[in-house]
Amino acid sequence: MYKKIQRLHNGPECGLVKYFFSRVMMRIVGWKVTGQLPWDKKFVLIGEPHTSNWDFLLMFGAAYSLGLNISWLGKDSIFKFPFGTIMKWFGGIPIDRSKKHKLVEKIIKVFNGSDRFVVVIGPSGTRSKREYWKSGFYWIAHSIDIPVVCGYLDFINKIVHIGLVFTPTGNLKADMDKVRRFYKGIHGRHPEKENIIRLRDE
Repeated sequence: MYKKIQRLHNGPECGLVKYFFSRVMMRIVGWKVTGQLPWDKKFVLIGEPHTSNWDFLLMFGAAYSLGLNISWLGKDSIFKFPFGTIMKWFGGIPIDRSKKHKLVEKIIKVFNGSDRFVVVIGPSGTRSKREYWKSGFYWIAHSIDIPVVCGYLDFINKIVHIGLVFTPTGNLKADMDKVRRFYKGIHGRHPEKENIIRLRDE
């Protein structure tokens, strides 16, 4: 059913330390990485359902084991001394949650100023139940015409699967219907905390 995938160019983009450590870690915890990734130099990678702290670690382990050099968004308070340097080494980008309207602009500028850039975003935004997904991932990709890559965590079979790849068209309903079909029947570690897959803008 699943096909093992490998994403390397002339070596791991994330560096040898992250690459080998993550491969060992994923083997120890008994998880596999399957599916497909685009060869695009820039894309937005989303991981859902997000219902536990394990989601974060497993998505990172999967990405690094494929050689991806990824970035992620975190509230600025976790980047304070002494952990700030470590967080940034792992691709963290501090954000000020009081300036949400500027977040999409900030990430677009990073994309435009980079030759290679992959950012991991959890659209549900939290491990708690919410009424809507955050739409930033969609508008970032749409604004600069790059793909959105969808991944999920299958806790029953211990598989991180990366599958749906699409470039947003601006037709929110049609694009999100693809996303809903991809995640249909997929449940996180705590199904009771899962969010409905919809954007407020639809």
